[in-house]
This record gives sequence, structure tokens and C-alpha cells, in this order.
Amino acid sequence: MNEPHLLFERLTPHIAKITLNRPDKHNAISGEIASGLQQAIRTVEEDPLLRVAILTAKGKSFCAGADLAEVSAGRGHALVTETGGFAGFVHEPRTKPWIAAVEGRALGGGFELLLACDLAVVGENAELGLPEVKRGLIAAAGGAFRVARSLPRAIAIEVAVTGRALSPERALHFGLVNDVTKAGEVEQRALALAEEIAGNAPISVLESLALCKAAAECDEEELWARTKTAAKVITQSNDAKEGTRAFLEKRAPNWQGK
Repeated sequence: MNEPHLLFERLTPHIAKITLNRPDKHNAISGEIASGLQQAIRTVEEDPLLRVAILTAKGKSFCAGADLAEVSAGRGHALVTETGGFAGFVHEPRTKPWIAAVEGRALGGGFELLLACDLAVVGENAELGLPEVKRGLIAAAGGAFRVARSLPRAIAIEVAVTGRALSPERALHFGLVNDVTKAGEVEQRALALAEEIAGNAPISVLESLALCKAAAECDEEELWARTKTAAKVITQSNDAKEGTRAFLEKRAPNWQGK
């Protein structure tokens, strides 16, 4: 029996792991992965207990981008969903943090999956880049503009117009990724990061993440307004009261997410 192309696992009550599972195809995006990733996002969003998601992959490659065999067979439309875009992921609305845990090649569409995540941990063996210009294409799944939001202007343009791979060390130096680890330790480090996030007040995390994302799109006046609204939501929450009590009582807080 063929294994599913996408695996969904709950690592802890608050952390989900979503795994691309086509190692023999370098985890190239299939229609099954696209529909599965979109559903995985919705599962994470709708489950009040889940607070963080980790996106990873089996095998020697993180993701080779689109499955060209699917495209040549006339099934390229299945690699894109109406709301999620490429892989059912790059444009699907998300409010909770996603961490990319990347080993091996993450080029083209694979790199765009990383760029669509909120944080990233990569292995020393990772290859990151947008080689589309070498093939007469463009990084149309958000890569061309997300790389410009994530890197200094000149470096982003270099990545986009030369098609050269970006080393993990250089990606870390410019703040594109959060950590570089030894091969085989990426998921462990991503889980540690996820646990640190999941240990914080859920509403505070959601509102803080939303403001960070809005910073790239809104002017300062709008950001102040959003901050005021977020602060009101948080201060009126039960978790804000619990956080204060836990601090005074010198104990770990018991977050309820409300």
C-alpha cells in the first residue's frame, strides 16, 4: 500500500508536525500534498489546543518544488488550491506560528514554502534558493517578494536574479532563518523552539505574530491602532490575569487561551 504524501502528527497537546512524505520524488508537490497541506492548516487553526505547527520532510530533500511530471501530465492545476495557492500553503490564511524544519534541498517552490513560514530552522546541509530565472520562470508562489521582505535589498535581488543558492550560514547571517544546526538535529531544534512558543500565552502569541506580519504592510499610524486594539484584547483576557497571578505565586502559568 502506498504511503500518504503528507503526514499529520500531534507531537504534544499544543504542537503539530506536518511532514512531506515523498522522499523518492524529493518531496515534490503533488495534488495530494496541496490538498493535504491546506487541510493541515485548517486543522491547526480550528483546534483550540494546537498553538504551533512544524513543517518538515522525509528524505534527503525538503522539497523540490512542483512535481513536473504532474504538470506535464496536465494535472498542474491540482498543485494549487483556490485559497492556499501553490501547495495549498503559500497563500492560505494562518494566525498561528509555523516553523519550517529544513534539511537538504529547498529550492524554487520548496524555498517558497520556507519563506511562507514564520520561522525556520535549517541544517548545515540545506540548499536554499530561487533558481527559476535559470529556467525562464519566476518565483510566482510568493518567493520573489517574500525574499525581498526577508533579506536586505541587494542580497534579495541577488538571490532573485542570479538563481544562485544561498548557504545556510549566509541565510542565518542576514536573518532569513532562526538557526542552523547539524544534519539530523533540525527537527529536535524546531521542536524546542515550538515548545518555547507553546509555553507562552496563546492570545499574546497570536496578537504579537499578527502585528509582526502587519509591520511589512501597514504605516505606523495603522500599526499603533492595531497595537491598541491587540492590547485591549489581551488585557481583558483571563490569560493576562493568570500570567500576573503565576508570576506573583512563582509558578508556571496555566494558559486557557481566552
